[in-house]
Amino acid sequence: MRKKISNIPFKGTPEQAEKLKAVIEESKDDKSLLIHVMQEAQEIYGYLPREVQVMIADGMGVPLEKVYGISTFYAQFALSPKGENAISVCLGTACYVKGSQKILDKLESILGIEPGQCTEDGRFSLDACRCVGACGLAPVMTINDEVYGRLTPDDVEEILQKYE
Repeated sequence: MRKKISNIPFKGTPEQAEKLKAVIEESKDDKSLLIHVMQEAQEIYGYLPREVQVMIADGMGVPLEKVYGISTFYAQFALSPKGENAISVCLGTACYVKGSQKILDKLESILGIEPGQCTEDGRFSLDACRCVGACGLAPVMTINDEVYGRLTPDDVEEILQKYE
């Protein structure tokens, strides 16, 4: 599944920029620390928007394409911020066979976003995953640490209302 680029304007603070500059300064002479710098940047910002990737590439003296390639290859990196309520729909075999794609479609329709994106108000982010380990409850979605199972598309709106 392709990672989506954020649909929310970047809002980094000067404090965050200073923290990242310090991390880059400590690591800039050792290109093997690029992933470490990216991990630290994600810790600082919560995700790796293009503006942060440019700061990393410039500071580490590596091509922006390399930073982008790493950020899209490894699942640990996010290109969009996570919402206040992080939703994940399981698309593993058991869930998929029992209709999880319809759950995901309903969420996309209600929230107006696709997997890998965050609503403009920052309240919800949407992702799809391969397994949450609750196959007996298929189809399953999680919102933050709460697991919702045996779902139908009709259940989605009522569940989301709990988080409004």
